[in-house]
Amino acid sequence: MIGQKIGFIGGGNMARSLVGGLINNGFPAGFLRVADINTEALATLQADFGVTTTQDNQDVVQNSDVVIFAVKPQVMKQVLEPLGGLINRAQPLIMSIAAGVREQDISAWVGGQVAVVRCMPNTPALVSAGVTGLYANAHVSPDQRQVASAIMDAVGITFWVDGEAKMDAVTAASGSGPAYFFLVMEAMEAAAVELGLKPEQARKMAIETAYGAAKMARESENSPSVLRANVTSEGGTTAAALDVFERHHLKGLFREAMQAAHHRSEELGELIGQS
Repeated sequence: MIGQKIGFIGGGNMARSLVGGLINNGFPAGFLRVADINTEALATLQADFGVTTTQDNQDVVQNSDVVIFAVKPQVMKQVLEPLGGLINRAQPLIMSIAAGVREQDISAWVGGQVAVVRCMPNTPALVSAGVTGLYANAHVSPDQRQVASAIMDAVGITFWVDGEAKMDAVTAASGSGPAYFFLVMEAMEAAAVELGLKPEQARKMAIETAYGAAKMARESENSPSVLRANVTSEGGTTAAALDVFERHHLKGLFREAMQAAHHRSEELGELIGQS
């Protein structure tokens, strides 16, 4: 991947995280180029990482083997359409991290058959602990797949899905997923305060307990269900708490919530494509 020139259109938080992750992994700053309308964001990127910056999107396309679109979904069409002719001539790999924007719409907006990889990262990518689902259209070569994986691996782990419809499931599971865990931590914190802990103690306890449990699950060969059973003694305190969750059908609530997120992801994709 070192020989590839990578350009970003959009210099917000996710682009900044990817730039930082790539450079930390040894990718040369001179091979990175970022375009944005925000001159302050560009100045910060240039100062912090030494990358080339510009306000000209065409400059990025002309000078990149890979172009990563890191803009808001609702502006993807107006950003892509003026670049269509240039993209068709240059034929860079197009990577989109705009949530919900379908590959067929990206291809239609640029007016040609181009290599497109859709990426669904989640917000922990901002701290290099992300999970990114990837989908490639038929024009993406095996080498381009490797490049796309390597770029997103700079901010976490990646996996490929074999059908674009599964990206809605990725959105429901990992894209929206951090908010589910934040809600659990928020609830634990509030309950611990009611039980007598100081707010700062309760917050630290909730966060560190979540971190410790995730670390154990990540490093263990056992499934989460086995790990849960291992810390649950019959008739003990953990069993008493889990019994409450079972009575209130916690697993069913998660299923219903994720189905709602999945459905909304499908809806938003249709709305963006019709805009």
